[in-house]
Amino acid sequence: MCVITEGDNQSDGVLVPPPNFSMVEEGIYRSSFPQSSNFPFLQTLNLRSIIYLCPEPYPEENLKFLAAQNIRLFHFGIEGKTEPPVSIPKDTIMEALKILIDVRNHPVLIHCKRGKHRTGCLVGCLRKLQNWCLSSVFEEYRHFAGLKSRDTDLKFMETFNVMCLRQCLYSIIYQYQGYGSKKRRLLYREENLQKLPQVSPI
Repeated sequence: MCVITEGDNQSDGVLVPPPNFSMVEEGIYRSSFPQSSNFPFLQTLNLRSIIYLCPEPYPEENLKFLAAQNIRLFHFGIEGKTEPPVSIPKDTIMEALKILIDVRNHPVLIHCKRGKHRTGCLVGCLRKLQNWCLSSVFEEYRHFAGLKSRDTDLKFMETFNVMCLRQCLYSIIYQYQGYGSKKRRLLYREENLQKLPQVSPI
């Protein structure tokens, strides 16, 4: 786990990221479920939004933190059971992707419980939208899932049709905008924007 210290003396303060924390790309982060000990670290990210992928209600302590930091919560309840196996709903991932690629919601943190399977599938589908080759998508997924890699998740990402997302976003005009030679993000025009999916109350 990465631990960041503030000041010359470690006793001045230690910033602890949630397990499995990583930057996906500029303005997009991923992790496991944040605990209260992770809140000081999350403050340094200046988050605008959190995409939460578990079906359980968000804890009151976390909701209070979001309210204090003016962070919007987008809740997409996806079951994570393996026995019996539960298929990831494509429509839910599609809705979550719409939130994820909208730069008005950045900086954004994606998380589920462990930051492995549901989070990995959403990031994998984002990578397909970014035209990553499938082997690279799988390599990134396995990096975070480790020995817990699931064939059902790999099959889901392989068969996920990103063309459906482009068709659903026909009224949103987007283009790739460069921020330096190696930094590319989706930039939206404000005209003709569709109504955003419902935001969970804080």
